[in-house]
Amino acid sequence: MLDFCLQPFSNAGMVSEEADNNKKQPEEPAPGQTMAGSDGVPMLEVRQIVKSFGPLKANDNVSLSVGSGEIHSLLGENGAGKSTLVKMLYGSLQPDTGEILWQGKPVNITSPSMARQTGIGMVFQHFSLFDSLSVADNILLSLEESFATSDVADKARQLSIDYGLPLNPHSIVGDLSVGERQRVEIVRCLLQNPDLIILDEPTSVLTPQEAENLFETLERLRSEGRSILYISHRLEEVKRMCDRATILRHGKVVGECDPAQETAESLASLMVGTNVNKANRRAAGEIGDPLLEITGANLPAGSPFAIALKNVNLTVRGGEVVGIAGVAGNGQSEFFRLVSGEDVIANADAINIRGTACGSSGINERRSLGAAFVPEERLGHGAIPDLSLSENLLLSRHGSDSAAFLRMGKLGLIRTEITLDATARICEKMDVRKTGEDPDASSLSGGNLQKFIMGRELDRQPSLLIVNQPTWGVDAGAAARIRQAMMDLAQSGCAVLVISQDLDEIFEISDRITVMHDGELSEPIPIEDATYEKIGLLMGGANPGHVLPEVEEHHHDDTTSGGAE
Repeated sequence: MLDFCLQPFSNAGMVSEEADNNKKQPEEPAPGQTMAGSDGVPMLEVRQIVKSFGPLKANDNVSLSVGSGEIHSLLGENGAGKSTLVKMLYGSLQPDTGEILWQGKPVNITSPSMARQTGIGMVFQHFSLFDSLSVADNILLSLEESFATSDVADKARQLSIDYGLPLNPHSIVGDLSVGERQRVEIVRCLLQNPDLIILDEPTSVLTPQEAENLFETLERLRSEGRSILYISHRLEEVKRMCDRATILRHGKVVGECDPAQETAESLASLMVGTNVNKANRRAAGEIGDPLLEITGANLPAGSPFAIALKNVNLTVRGGEVVGIAGVAGNGQSEFFRLVSGEDVIANADAINIRGTACGSSGINERRSLGAAFVPEERLGHGAIPDLSLSENLLLSRHGSDSAAFLRMGKLGLIRTEITLDATARICEKMDVRKTGEDPDASSLSGGNLQKFIMGRELDRQPSLLIVNQPTWGVDAGAAARIRQAMMDLAQSGCAVLVISQDLDEIFEISDRITVMHDGELSEPIPIEDATYEKIGLLMGGANPGHVLPEVEEHHHDDTTSGGAE
């Protein structure tokens, strides 16, 4: 496992000693009691906020308060109105009616810059980084003019060490993994020294080790009197970290609770209004012929910060789910690009799909062989933000699914009604919550866009499905639905390959598990022989060619995984 050292907290010269000494230490509240400052006034209060988009009320008379030194969870299924609410708190959107109070006084937050000046920082679920710029330059763009340009790199590096989120400030963002980009967002927010931090799915792309370091950081911030508004679908995290939770459903507040007194299942039920069924592992079926064969595939590092793939071997047969575990940044993104055809290699025989050599073939050729792909980064990679859902659907099919495309368009003409019908079918099946019949991809919440992209590929009824982080940022019910859909697809004879940083997910759905470390794949382990200890050793760099040492067995227990994450 990675060993990230969490040093004693230091503001790295960002705050004067006098200001630091003036921080109020919060008093511990009684269970369920609102945390407030010494004068009894919450850090943040929202009163009767309403925000509509056409006929849809995204927020309908929402009220909540966050006290000083409180970690307050905002819970709700995808499309419940969480992102809309926090965007108003951060000044990206303006409420139609209602008011926001900061330390007891009404405020009108008209821009993110004003939110930061007020003392509110935010880490978005969808990153707002420029790929062509360095980490330090991206951080500098968000800081006020009082920051000395020459100091940013050093302060960012020191802060990343202090918080156990290691970064090289001179790295180019486009070369970073998604988990590393999340670290940039968090460090950038902390450099602004906020009193209230809004975290939108902060651990969805972090490894367990990185998440543990983040939790320690959050506890330290709470002890300093800072407040945190925490959005997550990982309900065990909410139970562990949060003092209170406000639950949104269809834009309305439907309850408040002490998460520590709830179970993950009861929290999930509060979110969706009914019991959430966990995905059910199917009985072992007949395993078919190899549908994906990778033999001795090598891919040089595309940049100084990328990972080279070395002698990758893997076979995935029809009727099985193979899971790939691993710590972020060990070659998973490069592997997905290799098998999807985004990166091609000279040796065509190194990759075979349904018996056809395609190592040197691109994405459309591989799609025409029956393969479907869901990338890790949905907005910008899985979907073009400014195009509608139906246009994104058409783009993913026009060059490969000839029969389907002929139904959608012919001789340069697009049959709009066909693409709209297909889009509606996908949205209904995957329960995609949207603001109109065919909205732009960027208008969907992260979880709803993930459901659409998964549904778009499942709708093709592929022979081979390759998915990178299938349930990143989706709610408990949607996660169970996606996992069930992948297992059902395998049951129908499809070969399914899943890359995921969620070990519970990997153990829940996989028939065999392999681990990627430093660009190499371990020998797959049948699920009946897999343990967290074995997989953890491989994730930490145990030589995949050697016999693993005997460890105390801890087999996965399906009763504790929690379909509610």
